[in-house]
Amino acid sequence: MKILIVLHKSYSLPVISPVYQPIQVGDLKTIDQSYYRDNTGDNISVKNKTFCELTALYWAWKNMNTDILGLCHYRRYLGNGCVWKKKQERLLKEQDITSLLRSSDIILPRKRHYWIETRESQYVHAHHAKDLQVTEMVLQEKYPSFLPAWRHTLASRSGHICNMFITRHELFSEYCSWLFDILFEVEKRLDISSYSENDQRVFGFLGERLLDVWVETKQLRYVETPVINLEKQKWIKKGALFIQRKFHKTNG
Repeated sequence: MKILIVLHKSYSLPVISPVYQPIQVGDLKTIDQSYYRDNTGDNISVKNKTFCELTALYWAWKNMNTDILGLCHYRRYLGNGCVWKKKQERLLKEQDITSLLRSSDIILPRKRHYWIETRESQYVHAHHAKDLQVTEMVLQEKYPSFLPAWRHTLASRSGHICNMFITRHELFSEYCSWLFDILFEVEKRLDISSYSENDQRVFGFLGERLLDVWVETKQLRYVETPVINLEKQKWIKKGALFIQRKFHKTNG
């Protein structure tokens, strides 16, 4: 079992269990010699600015062969509901993961709810509508059986985000094969040369939506766990940005 902790800068990582292993993404100076690097072996490290944590996902797919694989972030982890415990004590341990996967196919973060808009309108207000349009075209051509779940996902008001999950190697490999086949084709067709630095992270954003599409279409049994953020959340700032995007940003 290996759960990769994706990071791009020096950070005081929590001590959890040996199954967690940091992986440094991008072509930056080495942070720690003991960390995995996404620019070794078969990799797409050069795409990190547009694929975000998915370059670590690709690296794990191509270079790891453990029975159970997962992905989390240096400050965000899958955890349990024991709210009376300290944050670091709530992060999933090996025995927790093993137990959860006995009755489910995949462990996902608890859904984020958007309440006042759909996942499609939220994306369009925050990024570019053509990202979704091109992705739908690719799905129509390559994986039409996934279109109902794609449209259902966009119409929903909640979803699993952050590209965080834990599953068995067979499903992990199957998902990555499907996901990157789609994203690489979208990448060929989508001109992002005029995008802002944030909007250029488009393939990471699309990956978040496509994970739910895959889970729904494959009818996987999933279990949700809380997302444990080791940093304080700036909810007022997040809320202000949400409103600003909704009423002031218009993208094609």
